[in-house]
Amino acid sequence: MATRCLFENSNEIGVFSVLTNAYCVVAIGGSENFYSVFEAELAEHVPVVHASIAGCRVVGRLAVGNKKGLLLPNSTTDQELLHLRNSLPDSVKVQRTEERLSALGNCVAANDYVALTHTDLDRETEELIADVLGVEVLRHSIAGEVLVGSFCNFTNQGGLVHPMTTLEDLDELSSLLQVPLVAGTVNRGSEVIGAGMVANDWSAFCGLDTTSTELSLIESVFKLRDARPSALVNQMRGSLIDQLS
Repeated sequence: MATRCLFENSNEIGVFSVLTNAYCVVAIGGSENFYSVFEAELAEHVPVVHASIAGCRVVGRLAVGNKKGLLLPNSTTDQELLHLRNSLPDSVKVQRTEERLSALGNCVAANDYVALTHTDLDRETEELIADVLGVEVLRHSIAGEVLVGSFCNFTNQGGLVHPMTTLEDLDELSSLLQVPLVAGTVNRGSEVIGAGMVANDWSAFCGLDTTSTELSLIESVFKLRDARPSALVNQMRGSLIDQLS
């Protein structure tokens, strides 16, 4: 299910956290209340790591990751890099990039298979994203906005995009990403979806202002109603048994 929370009176949860199927990174220095919301949902399944990037707390806007890797801007200090490498699972590659568009979370949106990127990203960065995150990289805009990481959020189950996205764009993006997408908002009408929420295959967190209508749309498109890591495994096992029998 989706959970509402605040980071020090801010509804922009996606600015202060990165959530994937293998780990969660949250900004240091928030209230215990904020961390306890994440840990209650996630601690059994994935590590919740407290970190800063380049001395800043806006970790969700500076970094981008999935279950295979985490990409950080060049301004990340050696100490921060080491802390993240030590805290995240061994299977997760953590790497810095020389990209001049250093707010990677604003410029890239990714799940475990595909990444949408800002149209002006360097070719080397594109190759690094493909290598570290193990994804296919697509340059695209959303509703005319090049900051794709800010205006959409998608997992392996589904995704939410900028409310002004046309039906043609929605269809094209859905077929490119191979997941169902809907246009919508978070935090009582905010179109900056990437900053307003984070999600993985079984949980989502959004700002306290998110209305119940927005929440139910998020739960339905991200398929969260009965999603738990164990439920996903059972579902996969069930489909394998169907194929074998």
